[in-house]
Amino acid sequence: MKPLVVIPARGGSKGVPGKNIKELGGKPLIQHTIDAAKVVFSESQIIVSTDSEEIRNKVIENGLQVPFLRPAELATDSAGTYEVLLHAINFMESKGIECDTLILLQPTSPFRTSEHIKEALSLYHNDLDMVVSVKETSSNPYFVLKEENQLGFLENSKEGNFTRRQDCPKVYELNGAIYIINIESLKKMKINEFTKVKKFVMDDISSHDIDTMLDWDIAEFLINYEL
Repeated sequence: MKPLVVIPARGGSKGVPGKNIKELGGKPLIQHTIDAAKVVFSESQIIVSTDSEEIRNKVIENGLQVPFLRPAELATDSAGTYEVLLHAINFMESKGIECDTLILLQPTSPFRTSEHIKEALSLYHNDLDMVVSVKETSSNPYFVLKEENQLGFLENSKEGNFTRRQDCPKVYELNGAIYIINIESLKKMKINEFTKVKKFVMDDISSHDIDTMLDWDIAEFLINYEL
């Protein structure tokens, strides 16, 4: 495996202003992800992709180089992760560094550990498009998720004759913590077009993702509880 780890950290954040460098448990949020990545990969294999000088300086201050600033067109609310990842790949290739596997680690998952990364990596092989981290969802489409039909009445999102939640098929949701991506596949199609995808299951706490101030408050409670 020739890995490239990408940690995307855009400067603008509406849900939690400045969240990537806001301190959680005594260190910037992004540092939790950097620290986990550095246990598994060498620093030369890790790229923080950011448009922000402030984030760049904070990352450098905490021991990791940031080789480029992301172009402005890749730092807007409408910019997609797909384009950000291709930009990082193209940067490495411009330096003569060929990688075959991209590991996407979003800094909004501070409870994802190096052990989680190692376990997910053990599931990956070159015949796959991706290994992705998930958690078992409590919003089961056979039981509690409803859609409005053409008559305006609610019906189950997925058909099934189940009277107990525990009898329903297990359903998983992406938790945003770990994506291990075949770069050859990524160059051909977007992530949501992948067909050869395997899951890596994480528990609810490890899966906690920060998008809102409520998410942040929960993260602070969890990290203080763990400490």
